[in-house]
Formats: sequence, structure tokens, C-alpha cells
Amino acid sequence: MTDPTDGRPMRERMRAGDLYLADDPELRERALRAFDLMDEYNATSARDCDTRRRVLTELLGAVGEDTEIRPPLRVDYGENIRVGARTFANYGLVALDVAAITIGDDVQIGTNVQLLTPTHPIEPEPRRAKWEAAKPITIGDNVWLGSGAVVLPGVTIGENTVVGAGSVVTRDLPADVVAVGNPARIVRRLDPGATGEQPG
Repeated sequence: MTDPTDGRPMRERMRAGDLYLADDPELRERALRAFDLMDEYNATSARDCDTRRRVLTELLGAVGEDTEIRPPLRVDYGENIRVGARTFANYGLVALDVAAITIGDDVQIGTNVQLLTPTHPIEPEPRRAKWEAAKPITIGDNVWLGSGAVVLPGVTIGENTVVGAGSVVTRDLPADVVAVGNPARIVRRLDPGATGEQPG
């Protein structure tokens, strides 16, 4: 395969969703910065809320008020992640933010959830040459992602939607549904105005 570069910096190519090389010096430096902050964040004490919040704010692109992400947290760059207010992520969130990851307000994220924006060529030669790309992920307000859920590149999940534990979300989900399985399929419509117990 011929070199797919067109003279643009690799970071610009990456943000546009085009093929790029992750070992580009600028991208590598940004990743190393994220790794240092990630290590610092993951070593913080739950009793030291101020330090934990300071490091998280430095690591991520934006963090809303009263949002909590329990360590360990794993990211690629951090700077491409924006999280709204009052969101809670339990232990073990993996958010590979080669492309943008946008998480809304009041989102609940179970343990060991993976938000995966990177893609890789199917053809063997460009994959061997280490080319990769990415597609953004958007999680709407008041979404609940059950433990072990995996959200694949390019997926948008509408507000109030519930994704069952262990589900693999391969394509967009609308607002106000429950989806489960691999691949995740809609099994129920929700009434956004209803009150009462959520499904477990």
C-alpha cells in the first residue's frame, strides 16, 4: 500500500478520523503525558478528593461538576474526553479516546466498561505498517451502561437508554430504550416520564 499521508500532521489526521501513525513523535509525547497523569490519578487516595479532582481535570478535556470516576481509569490521550455533570463511573473504565468521547450529564457507568474509538485496517499490509484511525463515541444524558459493556467506534447512545451488563454496542441506540446482548439489541422501550425501579 502507498503511504496515505497528505502532508497534514498526524494529530490533525487522527482528529479528522483519517489514517494516522500512533508512533508519531507529537502523538507519542501526548500519550506519555496522559500515561503520567493516569498513573498519578490511579494512585490517589479516595480521602484526597481535591488531588483526585485536580488530576482528573488536568487529564481529561472537560469534567462536569459533581462527577466521580473511580480509579483505575485507562485512556489513550485523555484530552479528547468530555464528561458532563453528576456522572459516575465505577472501577475500571477504559476510554480509548483516539477520537472524541463525549459523555453527558447524570450518566451511570458500571465496572469495567470499555469505550473504544480506535479502528484498524482490515487489509493486512496497512495494518502491518501500523496505520489506524478512529470514530467518535457519544453517550447521552442519563444513560446507564451496565458492568462490562463495550461501546464500539462511531456509536451514539441516546439519552435515558440502558445498556445491559456485558453487552456489545456495535451501532447507534436511540433514546429511551433498554438494549442487551452481543450485538446489543433493543428489548424494551422506556417511558421517559415514568418513575420507579430501573431494571437490574
